[in-house]
Amino acid sequence: MDVSRIIPGPAQLKALSHPMRLRILGLLRLEGPATATGLAQRLQLNSGATSYHLRQLERHGFVADDAELGDGRDRWWRAAHQSTRTQDPATEEERDAQDAFWQAVAVVHTETLQRAVEEHGRLPDEWQRASTLSDWGIRLTPRRARALLEALDGLLGEIDEDPEEEDGAEIYRVVLHAFPHPGAVVRDEERE
Repeated sequence: MDVSRIIPGPAQLKALSHPMRLRILGLLRLEGPATATGLAQRLQLNSGATSYHLRQLERHGFVADDAELGDGRDRWWRAAHQSTRTQDPATEEERDAQDAFWQAVAVVHTETLQRAVEEHGRLPDEWQRASTLSDWGIRLTPRRARALLEALDGLLGEIDEDPEEEDGAEIYRVVLHAFPHPGAVVRDEERE
């Protein structure tokens, strides 16, 4: 699967560090192009606020106008990339921007997980069996932890996604949270 990605700089990450913008971008990525009105209804937000967030996302390169859709009255928006990746922060500004972005991601992922748990009992049996909330606590060095992340990324990248070929294919969320156990590792300057 060839996935288009964006690796945002600090200003872009700051713009994306708003949970509503992450929700909007997520819907455009998962469900395809939409109008501000359609997104507002889906997110229970007014269309003015939705339009504002869309303009901010456009300004920073996350969404684009979908000129193929619409009738001239409605502006359709599409995600400009399928994935957002962060890179290792080199400066304090980059670290602060990444931290703010990760805070917003944590909020949105928690909400999505809660909705999935609430719906789980109403899923068909085959989808219930294809779902999990699992965690593993393993001892790794930073080098081996990075290798694990790269291996998982490679595995997901090899999955051939073609819902046209198979009946019953649906959007399937894989969310990876990987980190040292909170409180187990701190930077040297914080230990003193």
